[in-house]
Amino acid sequence: MCGIVGYIGTKQAAPIILEGLAKLEYRGYDSAGMAVYDGQKIRIKKSVGRLKVLEELTHGGDLLPGYLGVGHTRWATHGAPTDANSHPHYNEKETIAVVHNGIIENYISLRTKLEGKGYTFVSATDTEVLAHLLDYYYKGNPLEAITKVMHRVEGSYALGVIFAEYPDRIYAVRKASPLIVGQSPEGCFIASDVPAILKYTRTVYFMENLEVACLKDDSLTFYSADEEEIKKESITVDWDAEAAEKGGYEHFMLKEMYEQPKVLEDTLKKCIRNRDICIEELAMTEEDFASIKKIHIVACGSSYHAGVTGKYVIENLARVPVEVDLASEFRYRNPILEEGALVIVISQSGETADSLAAMADMRDKNVKVLALVNVAGSGIARGADYVIYTWAGPEIAVATTKAYSTQLMALYLFAMKLGKIKGALKQQEFEEMLQDLLRLPGQVERLLANTGRIQRFANRYVAARSIFFIGRGIDYAISLEGSLKLKEISYIHSEAYAAGELKHGTISLIEEGTLVVCVCTQPALYQKTISNMVEVKARGAIVLAVTNEENREMEKEADYVIYIPKNNPNFANSLAIIPLQLFGYYVAVEKGCDVDKPRNLAKSVTVE
Repeated sequence: MCGIVGYIGTKQAAPIILEGLAKLEYRGYDSAGMAVYDGQKIRIKKSVGRLKVLEELTHGGDLLPGYLGVGHTRWATHGAPTDANSHPHYNEKETIAVVHNGIIENYISLRTKLEGKGYTFVSATDTEVLAHLLDYYYKGNPLEAITKVMHRVEGSYALGVIFAEYPDRIYAVRKASPLIVGQSPEGCFIASDVPAILKYTRTVYFMENLEVACLKDDSLTFYSADEEEIKKESITVDWDAEAAEKGGYEHFMLKEMYEQPKVLEDTLKKCIRNRDICIEELAMTEEDFASIKKIHIVACGSSYHAGVTGKYVIENLARVPVEVDLASEFRYRNPILEEGALVIVISQSGETADSLAAMADMRDKNVKVLALVNVAGSGIARGADYVIYTWAGPEIAVATTKAYSTQLMALYLFAMKLGKIKGALKQQEFEEMLQDLLRLPGQVERLLANTGRIQRFANRYVAARSIFFIGRGIDYAISLEGSLKLKEISYIHSEAYAAGELKHGTISLIEEGTLVVCVCTQPALYQKTISNMVEVKARGAIVLAVTNEENREMEKEADYVIYIPKNNPNFANSLAIIPLQLFGYYVAVEKGCDVDKPRNLAKSVTVE
């Protein structure tokens, strides 16, 4: 949520900031603004609405000349989306400008204190408190003022700060909200995420909690909250810059769906060698695997849905018990963690606030944590004992597709490795499953090559009020993600239910003409699911079935059938989710929705 970009160097800052903010639009926002030092003073331009409004207001940045600046896209938390509440925020003398991502939890008491000392507020935000608090503590030393503010402020924050009296530097500050620093021959950068600066540099520093960075046009210096200089190692980002561009597709989401065969193949190439699974970055020994007695999977959103699939697959293949929790619930339910427990934290960004907090709780309890993330050097990756990277590359659309698919693949690989070491998976079964995995990229490509029928069917349900998804076992996990894809981008009410729960209340929602999507890929549950399908049809439902290509008799039961290629039932999610992603996408496009940036949603949820 929210995006920060800053630049100091040899080029005009405003166009670079605008360009970087455009790369962060996927994070979600409702207003945008910039502060640039023009050689005499700090000038701010900001506005409600999309970034193009700010671009027009500043003539593409030409009206804000200068070689030093910070920009921001705001997702409203404190105060409605208005020009006054948009970032950046000044102190009263307009000599300090601040952009902020996060939430200041004690802003009310700080604001009351500052108002008592004569400070006047022009916004309803928690961020303006930071600008005035910096002014209050500033006695000519920016670093000293910043660290004093850090000691007084409670909550989460990533900050970009400019002082008019020090026009040769930008300060970056981080606590519990993501912030990176980049360096190139043309200058230095701050950003909330890598894609914002990928065009200019691949040399990136990931800031830790309670660190301060001082950026000049040709140097970087890092400090602790006690003003002590610290040394940091840079990371070279190996993402393909073109992967963050649309490449001729109408939407990033469509492009990323079509990238799924490649990212699955890339993941397999990195992890399968000599008929075995070798995940280099994982660094777990066979003894570490063998010692696992129980697994807790912790995640949010689509990552949680991947985790639900992971539960079924790990228990099937390794016979190790698995619990799956939403991160926002796990950290507050005081879970019982026995000796031999492993916590798997799944996060696309590696900066999800609830997942980070849950992981921190586990570290305090001395429980081993495995991070399954897409971003090298992210907070969750750095804080875990073990890491599996998903190799999806940059994903720009808010609704995840390819990152979700690589999360599934990583969970399959982990489950098979664990099953083999535990002795639950015999060598022949293991090798057959490896061949099944290797077939998946090509099978996904086949599904993506035949979208016409799905598109035509989707067009019939643009005006639907409610759509329901049902399935059993892994099919229930698939239904959860299919339902989420539809509702988050099309705004149609959609729910996923375990098919066996229909008679416990859900079936009362089915009426004449209601669309029910029935996922039926698990052979052991096929007849049971057919029975549930018949039940909803008897109440007037229209049934769209997603099933295996050998189940041709499904056409006698369902109104419309989508077939997926034959593969191991444990891996069915990777195939069945493709038509469901496409269905949600085409419904949303036909409705005229903003597919890449759905309302009220953000790609990286960095506040609770």
